Amino acid sequence: MTDENFTGNVAPAQPSAVNMHVVEEADAGAEVAELYDRYRSHFGRTTVPGILKCFATHPPLLRHMLGLAENLLFVDGLLTRRHKEMIAAWVSAGNACPYCADSHGYFLRMLGGSAEQLTAIQACNAHSAAFAAKETALLGFVDKITHASHTVSRNDVESLMQAGWSEPQIAEAIHIAALFAAFNRIVNAFGLPSQHLLDLDQAGQEMTPAGPAASSREHI
Repeated sequence: MTDENFTGNVAPAQPSAVNMHVVEEADAGAEVAELYDRYRSHFGRTTVPGILKCFATHPPLLRHMLGLAENLLFVDGLLTRRHKEMIAAWVSAGNACPYCADSHGYFLRMLGGSAEQLTAIQACNAHSAAFAAKETALLGFVDKITHASHTVSRNDVESLMQAGWSEPQIAEAIHIAALFAAFNRIVNAFGLPSQHLLDLDQAGQEMTPAGPAASSREHI
């Protein structure tokens, strides 16, 4: 899943997907069209991101995904938006999902994450000095959820609490990590290509919540 709060002078990227047909805006039936309108209205966007077009192949799923986007994924909650993007980028890098790793690495940078943090995430190095100690602990826990969730124990939770996270925050981290692992698999299977948004960062364009100046990319 991708961010909906960042806007700018952008155009939709093509293609939407290369493996499976998705529901393009021009082809949407009444229910999907209503949900696409809800997305554009709620998040102030003019186009619909590719991953939502994947969900639209099953309209009830799209409806629930919009609820998650509006109320959990792309808002400050028990965890900050920045930490949610950090988790999303970490999980997506570990799952080799170019679309999500690029998008959420980009949003992490726009939310104040450093270039050093992004490099560490891309290398799956939670012990980088770019992270605060409690972030290192969080990413280690997230990595375990992503790759060995069956081994998570109460000791892991208590260790994370000792690092400075509350149990409700840990619960939210579990939800975020697990959801993005699912999104990675959906995106990869449908064949959504990377937007190459991080190329804007490497090119030195301004990274702000309003989006990069004069970007021609869709923020998805």
